Amino acid sequence: MGGVRELAAPFVVPGPCGVAVRDRLKHLTPQDEKVLRAVGEHQGALASRDLRARCADGLEHSKETWASRKRDLTAQSSSRIAGAITKATHDQWALARRCQAAHIRSLEAGIGTLRHRLSLPVGARGTKRAAGGYRSKGEWFHKSRRLAALEARHAAAVRDRQAGRVRVVRGGRRLLNTRHHLTQARLTEEQWRERWEAERWFIAADGESGKRFGNETIRVTPDGEVSIKLPAPLAHLANAPHGRYTLTPTVAFTHRGTEWADRIAANRAVAYRIHLDTDRGRWYLTASWQRPVVQTIPLATARARGVIGVDTNADHFAAYHLDQHGNPIGDPHRFPYDLSGTTAHRDAQIRHALTRLLHWAKQAGVTAIAIEDLDFTTEKTREKHGRRKRFRQLISGIPTGKLKARLVSMAAEHGLSIVAVDPAYTSMWGAQHWQKPLVTPKRKMSRHDAAGIAIGRRALGHPVRRRTAPPPHDRRDRAGHRTAQAGPGARGRDGTRPPATDHAPGDVPPNGTRKRGPSASNTVRDAPSTHQWVQDSLMHTG
Repeated sequence: MGGVRELAAPFVVPGPCGVAVRDRLKHLTPQDEKVLRAVGEHQGALASRDLRARCADGLEHSKETWASRKRDLTAQSSSRIAGAITKATHDQWALARRCQAAHIRSLEAGIGTLRHRLSLPVGARGTKRAAGGYRSKGEWFHKSRRLAALEARHAAAVRDRQAGRVRVVRGGRRLLNTRHHLTQARLTEEQWRERWEAERWFIAADGESGKRFGNETIRVTPDGEVSIKLPAPLAHLANAPHGRYTLTPTVAFTHRGTEWADRIAANRAVAYRIHLDTDRGRWYLTASWQRPVVQTIPLATARARGVIGVDTNADHFAAYHLDQHGNPIGDPHRFPYDLSGTTAHRDAQIRHALTRLLHWAKQAGVTAIAIEDLDFTTEKTREKHGRRKRFRQLISGIPTGKLKARLVSMAAEHGLSIVAVDPAYTSMWGAQHWQKPLVTPKRKMSRHDAAGIAIGRRALGHPVRRRTAPPPHDRRDRAGHRTAQAGPGARGRDGTRPPATDHAPGDVPPNGTRKRGPSASNTVRDAPSTHQWVQDSLMHTG
């Protein structure tokens, strides 16, 4: 197929490997809040100091430096708290390194695009695969300056990576920059300061299997009683033996509460984190633990009862139910959501849309949902899309990473599998082969609905293009079995039907033959000009 890239094979997405549940710490006394703030501030300062030391080590990090840092922290807290802080530090440093590598790749993509377009003559037309030259000399000049700026940024980023330097802000760089725009953020300096300090606190502890209730630092009993092992400098605040402080309120995890209770009853590891939501003025306790890696079902098993093909868009999911042969069933379903507003609002919108999608999938009786394996990391640069700012905002607004993670986690709870397919050409081929045939006076088909069918057929292993219908039973192959979805090696397999959109009305189809020959004119006036009149010889009579 000319110009069409090779498609990746569909695969079943592995299930979630971890669980996190949260409950609110209600009715805290002033003394409880005082202790939590003191613990968070003290351990947050230790975490900041440890992160600074880790960043200073750079690529010279080793087990000895790790042990040295942990010993220094143990003297001011405890061995378990020091271990949790150093682990969090290493995770944050590793995340910064991954972000640094992604930033370098983004700069390289932009530099490559700029160099290509600057090498073309001004006004050169582009192709479907590559952009053309710039439209004017002024634009060419400004883009050459931008190329120089990107090359300088790339060189600096490469030097930092080779030297092992990363730039990390505990509390978040966005919140740090908000300090200079308090009016736009509608915050006072005191409100910003409270949020900044709360984000830099550290009240967390990793779980330990074999210890009492799965965690020795932050312990939660089956009755919901929460107690904290205080650091050595804050031991005078303890209200329980062995330097512990027991909070007044109790917690009860409604979601997955039985699973959590089974784990702590067996003394299996459970990690806890306490944090303050400054917007609401509420304290929360989050419990998390690892789950054994669930063996994903085979792809053939996921296809056995059909799939739900889902096309992800900027404001809705377009889903279509397909049987195991790839035939659409019923009408398309759309699940809208609104990605404007705050992060919490966007996350809630995605969660509600996915909930409705999963409930419909369970009612349809399928065992798998097919989605596109989307990744827009290299598609957001303005060098690639130029002035198409709205399109770049559209791509950037689709939460592909969070969407996939949340869908996999929620689908696992409903006993559904996720099949990821290559997203190439799904919208184009779906609209070409499925949008028009499925339109009825009572059914409206959009391009996104047709893309859902293409995604589902690709997950089932069928080509996107429709097959011709089986022949009538009175044909000579009445004894044979011919279906619209016969395998590639089946005898009597029907060929592909040329789509109606491949040629203009009245024009010759792509196969070069007409369905019927042109009819001759009934009058001499309308006869084709290429016809010649031939007179037969006179008949001789005797």
